[in-house]
Amino acid sequence: MGSRTAELFSEIDKLRTELLNNVEAMIDRRRAEEEISHFDTAVGLQMSSGCSVTTIRSDCPASATKFAQIVKIISVIYRLVQSNSYATKRDIYYNNTQLFGSQRTVDTIVDDISCLLKIPRRSLHVLATSKGLISGHLCYLEEDGTRINCHSSSAAVAVSSNIVGIRNIVSSAKFIMIVEKDATFQRLLDDHFCTKLSPCIIITGKGVPDVNSRLMVRKLWDVLQIPIFALVDADPHGIEIMCIYKYGSVAMSFEAHSLTVPSVMWLGLLPSDLQRLRVPEEALIPLSKKDEGKLNSLLKRPYLTSQPDWQKEMELMQQSKVKAEIQSLAAIAPDFLTSIYLPNKLRYGGWV
Repeated sequence: MGSRTAELFSEIDKLRTELLNNVEAMIDRRRAEEEISHFDTAVGLQMSSGCSVTTIRSDCPASATKFAQIVKIISVIYRLVQSNSYATKRDIYYNNTQLFGSQRTVDTIVDDISCLLKIPRRSLHVLATSKGLISGHLCYLEEDGTRINCHSSSAAVAVSSNIVGIRNIVSSAKFIMIVEKDATFQRLLDDHFCTKLSPCIIITGKGVPDVNSRLMVRKLWDVLQIPIFALVDADPHGIEIMCIYKYGSVAMSFEAHSLTVPSVMWLGLLPSDLQRLRVPEEALIPLSKKDEGKLNSLLKRPYLTSQPDWQKEMELMQQSKVKAEIQSLAAIAPDFLTSIYLPNKLRYGGWV
């Protein structure tokens, strides 16, 4: 059993060594830099210094409501900070639903205030409700002292809504795997993936990740410094979600330092896997015009110039004009994902 485990993780251990060497090199390089560009390979998407500025006035009918909304939220934040208490964005919305009109209004203004003050949103004492789940070889303490044990083969733990308060992280995991969709995550739990390939950690943001899921991945990387893989559908949407974890998003570029993990590797599902594994044609889906547009947009993004292997995979998708969900592997065998595909990928270094 010991020799099999050593064989399984030999490629992952090599990757970890490479990543740690790269981290040291990136830190040295950043110390020598005097300015941060719009995109930094060591950080991700950065807010440009030449951003446009919008003026909101109280004496202008067109912006009076917006002004009142901003002042109201600032007053709520002031009380939270003064009392050292926290509230969710949902709490703020229900504080005055008539004034705000929608949850999106509150979300946007909170992000704008965070950006304006150049501080993380959690420093405003405003939390977002978590939707992510995590499982695997991991224990930690919440800020209130609650001990969280994620080491269960059949159940997952909700990602904390206060990541900054997490402490005493303990784990012997060899790697972390980001799973795009909840359905795939649940399948891994049902098949006892973390037990079979223990020790590891799996986490899902259930599609487009919320801030807390991204903060959690970054926190684990900062503390554990182990390889992080992404398991997403072989389609433009899945690739974009993976890019959010790795490079960040324009909307949250002002928090890139705490939200991105540039070391994330693409484990699967790769477009080249569809040909290599001969996934049945009936399990493949033709690219729509929207998919093709999204794919073209992704290929033009500046950060992909440093990822030639990713570019090749996306160009292959362009040429084949098909996409596939992770569930398509079940067309080969019901347990193909957890019994063959993932173990072999991890054993032989099948990531890009």
